[in-house]
Amino acid sequence: MSVANRKIPKRILDKDLDKFTNVEEAARFLGRGLFAPGLALLFLASAAIVASFYVFGEPRGAMVIAAAAIAGYMALNIGANDVANNVGPAVGARAITLGGALIMAAVAETAGALLAGGRVVETIASGIIFPETVSDPDILVRVMVAALVASASWIHLSTWLHAPVSTTHAIVGGVVGAGAAAAGLSAINWSSMGAITASWVFSPVLGGAIAALLLAFVETAIIYKDDKIAAARRWVPLLIASMAGAFAAYLATLGIGKVIVLETPTVATIGAGFFVSAWVVFHRIVARQSKGLENRNQSLRRLFVIPLVISAGLLSFAHGANDVANAVGPLAAIISANAGAVSTEATVPFWVMLIGALGISVGLLLFGPRLIRIVGAEITKLNPLRAFCIALSTAFTVIVASWLGLPVSTTHIAVGSVFGVGFYREWSAISSIRRRAYLHRKSELLRNEAALPEPVVASPVPADPRAGGKKGSQQEIIRRRLVRRAHVRTIVAAWVTTVPASAGLAALFFYLLGIVS
Repeated sequence: MSVANRKIPKRILDKDLDKFTNVEEAARFLGRGLFAPGLALLFLASAAIVASFYVFGEPRGAMVIAAAAIAGYMALNIGANDVANNVGPAVGARAITLGGALIMAAVAETAGALLAGGRVVETIASGIIFPETVSDPDILVRVMVAALVASASWIHLSTWLHAPVSTTHAIVGGVVGAGAAAAGLSAINWSSMGAITASWVFSPVLGGAIAALLLAFVETAIIYKDDKIAAARRWVPLLIASMAGAFAAYLATLGIGKVIVLETPTVATIGAGFFVSAWVVFHRIVARQSKGLENRNQSLRRLFVIPLVISAGLLSFAHGANDVANAVGPLAAIISANAGAVSTEATVPFWVMLIGALGISVGLLLFGPRLIRIVGAEITKLNPLRAFCIALSTAFTVIVASWLGLPVSTTHIAVGSVFGVGFYREWSAISSIRRRAYLHRKSELLRNEAALPEPVVASPVPADPRAGGKKGSQQEIIRRRLVRRAHVRTIVAAWVTTVPASAGLAALFFYLLGIVS
């Protein structure tokens, strides 16, 4: 019998087919894993091609083209890391799906960057280094390229470690390290660095405190009331109006203010106008939505869903308007140096703004979901009421810090607000007298309605958080459930090390660029 006519046993055929199936599944899995990086590389190549149309053949044209790709890489990392703080609470509260949040944030980020990103960007990181110390255009180009590479690399590493960090602090650290390597420590504006260092502590603590106070107010004024719906009709429109006024002032100060400089009275008038308008509109909406709702917390959450989604979109718009400068600012400085001018400010061409805006959106869509889940669901459990307090706290804190002239990070404020809500819930679950009184009234009502022979225990844990034994272990279970300490340690460690790590990397890249060139 010839080999061709030999009959192959069925078990061997099945085994071979299984191998082909496994190979096909492995190929599909590998393809999914390479899809996002492939699109990211395609975007970086497109950024370099766009830049080549404008600077090809000019002195240092190759460096500008490379810098455009690096700025695109920085923008991708900003989208992957920073935007999670804006939409994460809304996703964690299930007010919007992850896919819907990604699309909404991408559109809002792009619109904010292009419409309110400003035509002038401070390219020397807000006076972090003195311009006269890097007056040589070649040195300035090396400083900015090194700063971009270092800050983007650090943000990429932080995203891989699931740690949301400040992209502003990363680029500031990069400029500090590269500037010090180029002109020594005397080139650094240490007064500005002192203010930024203070903001590491000030902004997340203030954001967390405001978020905790807002949540305490919502619980006292609405949740712990016997008639929740009547309380909601009174207070929810005021809270939504406060959010509208705060965001209007926020955008006027940090968004529109990039294009048109507005005085404080004008900003206050804009905020007050939006406050009154929002109260009039949502007073009617909440009254209509609350009709027929049951007197329970789940009903209250429905009233905060739409405002929460709107606040996430506004935060994304403002973020795009402000943080796009972290990616394109150094690139604008490089283009200015390529033209033979070194200054603290440089006009940003539209194609440069486009690279930054699209890069943030592409990075968000491809790599953002990981950190959105961390911020929105894994640090502490959120619902629409808590997430709304986080969004409102973020807006309030940024406005207060801006009026005080303090350089703050929206990342630190937003994540600090999440921490504040989580830690307040831990305290409230153990020590809040109002909460125990509310639970006692509720249990008495349930006992009377059900005619139970024995009273229902109002609180599973004692008021004293230091109690030991079995009840002490119950308290520890509550703590672990409400705030995950592992995320707290990882995020705080990333915050503390962002500036020095970016600075060290930038100094290293500056020396390497000198060797290569």
